[in-house]
Amino acid sequence: MAFSKSRLLFAVSVATLAILGLAHELDHGHESQIPLDYVKYPYQAVYPGDNDVTANSIFSGITTFAKLPWVQCLGKDKEEAFDIAFLGAPFDTGTSYRPGARFGPAGIRAGSRRLTLYGGYNVPLAVNPFLSGLKIVDCGDIPVTPYDNKFAIQQIESGHKELLHRQTFSPLGNDSISGQPLVPLSKDGKHHPRIVTLGGDHTIVLPLLRSIYSAYGEISVIHFDSHLDTWKPSVFGGAPSDQAAINHGTYFYWASREGLIRNGSSIHGAIRTTLSGPADYENDDVSGFQRIEAREIDTIGTAGIIKKIRDTVGDQPVYLSIDIDSIDPAFAPATGTPETGGWSTRELRTILRGLDGLHIVSADLVEVAPAYDTNAELTTMAAADVLYEVLSVMAKTPLGKVEGSG
Repeated sequence: MAFSKSRLLFAVSVATLAILGLAHELDHGHESQIPLDYVKYPYQAVYPGDNDVTANSIFSGITTFAKLPWVQCLGKDKEEAFDIAFLGAPFDTGTSYRPGARFGPAGIRAGSRRLTLYGGYNVPLAVNPFLSGLKIVDCGDIPVTPYDNKFAIQQIESGHKELLHRQTFSPLGNDSISGQPLVPLSKDGKHHPRIVTLGGDHTIVLPLLRSIYSAYGEISVIHFDSHLDTWKPSVFGGAPSDQAAINHGTYFYWASREGLIRNGSSIHGAIRTTLSGPADYENDDVSGFQRIEAREIDTIGTAGIIKKIRDTVGDQPVYLSIDIDSIDPAFAPATGTPETGGWSTRELRTILRGLDGLHIVSADLVEVAPAYDTNAELTTMAAADVLYEVLSVMAKTPLGKVEGSG
């Protein structure tokens, strides 16, 4: 009996060594042990193209935006280059009404799972951003503390800036019309990747614009929101402390005073908030914004709104900030400060497609608070679809110009 037990232990030891040896072989890259279709370091997810099979299980695996590869851009993959990155900023301690947007990045990613169910080709814009040749990744979230707003804002700026100043994966290339090489649009003369930030409440845009300023200087802003967000801190909240004066209703006030916004070529869209009085609009004028009221869609339509935006920003590099509450709560109820009388999801997507050709240097979508959503995930799906339009516009227009063209 003892002899048989010894033989059994010996056999188990041999088997264990064999398994360890196989693991050692695989770890040292012996190709004969790796399946033929195995990709050790994929840089891009596999998306079906024209007339390809679209039967993949998009609901399986870890949840990244649109099944993009997860790259730990602020961790072990801090040297990896990319062209467009999705980055979460789970911060909501600057809200004035309903908290919960700290879960926005996770909710938006969940809402994006079905984006590529049929392949990802954008019919109105005639582009598949996922097959555009750009390296697009999901960088996960910035580690944001919920205990100290001042420190959290610093974390958001530092995390965004670290990615913004990373080398791009793809070169700018040549102008599609003249064939001449493109030069960067940035003030520092470098070709920067684009960051799409998933909020988070709207306070995060102040540190994001500080980061953008480090590469582009003062920037034109397109801002879709039901609220102005340029309120004086003494009006919005009363500014009982220096830190309380920075919140999701005052961040543009501070950004304007810090010289981060290009005065006169920035614009709000979908505005329909109540005010303390006409002085709020006077302050908004001083902060450098034009305005499009939500109700204007009834008179000038989406085409008129697109024209007003394009006439205002011109051909300047532009930063795009989208509050999900620009959409009516009938279509997107899960937000911190809902306002009725907004645009439909279809109308906002149409307006975003009308920005085709603009040089959008980076963007954000904020104020998604999934706890207030329906079981059908209406808000998170709307948020993901809105960002799909933004991504499509980005994929079509490189951040470059022919030298000497203005």
